[in-house]
Amino acid sequence: MGERGAGVRVAVVGAGVVGLTTATMLQEALPGASITVLADKFGQETTSDGAAGIFWPGHHIRGEEEGDQRRWSSLSYAYYKRILESGDAVEAGVKRFSGYLFSNKESVWEPFLKLIIDEYRECTPDELRLHGYKYGVFLTTLLTECRSYLPYLTRRITARGGRMERRHLKSLEELVGHYDIVCNCSGFGAKELCRDMNVTAIRGQVFKVKAPWLKNFYFVDGGTYIIPGIEFVTLGGTKNFDSNNAEVNKYDSQAIWERCVAVVPSLKDAEVLQEWVGLRPYRHIHRVQKETITFPSGKTLKVVHNYGHGSTGVTTSPATSMDAVKLVLETLRGPQAKL
Repeated sequence: MGERGAGVRVAVVGAGVVGLTTATMLQEALPGASITVLADKFGQETTSDGAAGIFWPGHHIRGEEEGDQRRWSSLSYAYYKRILESGDAVEAGVKRFSGYLFSNKESVWEPFLKLIIDEYRECTPDELRLHGYKYGVFLTTLLTECRSYLPYLTRRITARGGRMERRHLKSLEELVGHYDIVCNCSGFGAKELCRDMNVTAIRGQVFKVKAPWLKNFYFVDGGTYIIPGIEFVTLGGTKNFDSNNAEVNKYDSQAIWERCVAVVPSLKDAEVLQEWVGLRPYRHIHRVQKETITFPSGKTLKVVHNYGHGSTGVTTSPATSMDAVKLVLETLRGPQAKL
């Protein structure tokens, strides 16, 4: 019996955290297959590269099924924890860290998180008084810094014989005849490639600063966050729906800086390394589906979609990629795939 997936040609469209995670899992599930990652942006050119990388499963994670939020969160956390406890943690940019979620407006307690992450508790009265907030949670979670994690995934893919090809696709029809199945992880590009008008950009603007004395992260009333990474601290942010403006806005810069310094005054002395803007690919329901597309020419293409993660790409990509790989295997079942 031949190697599973022998002779099968698979294209993964998109080289952000979702696409690269999907590609590595496809190689594990189909070791004999030819895997090619097609993208017009790689590494530091991608939106994923600018992500702070905190594992944070909020209510904006939505799948087709009611239980997807909790299931995806649990599976993804377990995936990153396996990396943390392996010898790859430093290379992959995965670490454990702790911090606070504060608000003066409403309770920030999310009961289901207590079942998923390592430490999750309400702040003590002393902690609330010290920081000056009415509501608060202290938690220990994981950070996956994409500036290390994307190269780590790329090395894994190429070490197993996978190919990385820089290419701008105007239509998925261009792939007909060249690949047996396509995994569409094109993020915001799905709006054009799939004519999916449910995909919109959420514009995020942040600072990357040098503040090595900062150990804990902070989220305040949803819109202000301070996240110490491995190489720098991310200060944010903005959440501008349906905005395609990729330029740094000086008024946003001023507002972000003032809000973050109000939370942690010592940040006023931080060295600014970079200001960054990313367009997060948001969809009201993450799309993880299989489809056979028939083009006007009459040609057909088997596609598995995995996109629409918005600001949760790092948090949910392992689990949605697991689901996408299952759909690929279902689609390929038969003599050709030798499954």
